[in-house]
Amino acid sequence: MISIPHKAKQFLVLLIKLLIVGGAFYFIYNQLAHNDQLDWQKFIVLFRKNQSVLGIGFILLLSVLNRYFEILKWQNLAKVIHEISLGEATKQVLAALTAGIFTPNGVGEYAGKALYYSKSDAKKVIFLNLICNGIQMILTVIFGVFGLLYFNAKYEIITTQTVAVLFGGFVLLLVVLFSVKKIKIKGYSIEKLVHKINEIPKSVHRKNIVLGILRYLVFSHQYYFLFLAFDVDLPYFTLIATIAVVYFLASSLPTFQFLDFAVKGSVAIYFFGILGVNEWIVVFISTLMWFLNVVLPVVIGAYYVLNFKTKTAE
Repeated sequence: MISIPHKAKQFLVLLIKLLIVGGAFYFIYNQLAHNDQLDWQKFIVLFRKNQSVLGIGFILLLSVLNRYFEILKWQNLAKVIHEISLGEATKQVLAALTAGIFTPNGVGEYAGKALYYSKSDAKKVIFLNLICNGIQMILTVIFGVFGLLYFNAKYEIITTQTVAVLFGGFVLLLVVLFSVKKIKIKGYSIEKLVHKINEIPKSVHRKNIVLGILRYLVFSHQYYFLFLAFDVDLPYFTLIATIAVVYFLASSLPTFQFLDFAVKGSVAIYFFGILGVNEWIVVFISTLMWFLNVVLPVVIGAYYVLNFKTKTAE
């Protein structure tokens, strides 16, 4: 086995760090600077009209709470391996977010967190991160389905028969999955997965679900309050249901973190267009949500990436 000199290894680690951080900032700049749909003049006019220190502070607070609940979720799940402080959980979550920003569906996030643990715990870390993200996805689907049913009842974008067929297909899929739960693919099966999930204490699962619900309510209402700030006057349940639909459908599409706002924006344009909301307002709000909840945490995460030390280097 070829051994890499210590100095060369340090240089390689530094190069990887710079590539991760440089790549993250390049993609952020590229999306903000070269997006033809963003009319900055309109934004500045509306911002000056509605600017409020309390309003801006409230929106920023929601961004902090959004990421705070995610950090608490990870701290809660990580104690299955060993207890970590809130500061350590913050470091791991933000550094992993930065590492995953330009990977498909944020898969780099899994590797980013695993680097903070010993190699023997790597599989467990990846599994716990899957549980952490999985509950958020399940909640997005649940709220999204109810939102879609509510939206469809009011605007009938698809027929009742189509809804019934889709629901029947979903139930059939669940039945098939659980009927073949013993079938193994590369040594893994649904039965084995359920068993591994059950090994985690119920108290950890309960806390994970509560924190996931709180996080969902925070970012969906941040979206809601931004629409209010942009003078969009729609009934509360209509707006919240549409937001739930957008998150549900956008999250179902494979994408990169740095393209997250573009995917959500394109889905949002269609649904909010039905409600008569101006396209540029939808694009701006989607971009602001991405900036507040992805870009700002990535900027902080870049600091943790650059200060990361490998186990061997310590």
